[in-house]
Amino acid sequence: MKNNPIHDIDVGFSVIPALAPNNTAMDQEGLQASERIDEIMMMCDREHPVYEQISSFSIALYALGFFDCPDLMSLTDLDAREAAAILQENFVEIRQAALPAHYRITESRDRYLLVVGDPLFPVHFAALVDGQSPRPFFSKLPFFGSGFDSLEELIGEFAGRDGLTPEDVRFFKRTWYGRIPPEAVGKIYIVKP
Repeated sequence: MKNNPIHDIDVGFSVIPALAPNNTAMDQEGLQASERIDEIMMMCDREHPVYEQISSFSIALYALGFFDCPDLMSLTDLDAREAAAILQENFVEIRQAALPAHYRITESRDRYLLVVGDPLFPVHFAALVDGQSPRPFFSKLPFFGSGFDSLEELIGEFAGRDGLTPEDVRFFKRTWYGRIPPEAVGKIYIVKP
């Protein structure tokens, strides 16, 4: 429940260099994702959660580039019902084992979400940012602002609250242009032309 020291904006550099080593070329989407995370960290830092009213749903989806808005201040906040609708329409559930071990949001066009709670009634969204980091997920916790967490920290934050258990943590991959990833979990899809 604390900032990732590798990505901490208080150490004198922004999130962008921390997410993109010098030997890695970022595409435009990767650069925008790291800039959005940097913006969120400045405005919703855990030490000074200025925008306490913005939900974790909006923060995670904004970091993934889901919204077409110029900045965080122009973002319309989502409630759990709206987040569930977006999740159902734009993401497909995958097994945890299907998360790529060497994933970096700056280097991949794929986007992954960790969802706490029933997907029809979610409690929390977190974006997978760096699969090799000790704290690979980025989100905004209810009382601590935005930052990076490990899976264990996120489970510990929500387990026991409202009857949630570690089994209530699920993983989703964004479907792009109607493509269904092969690692989709036991789903039947009907695609209408």
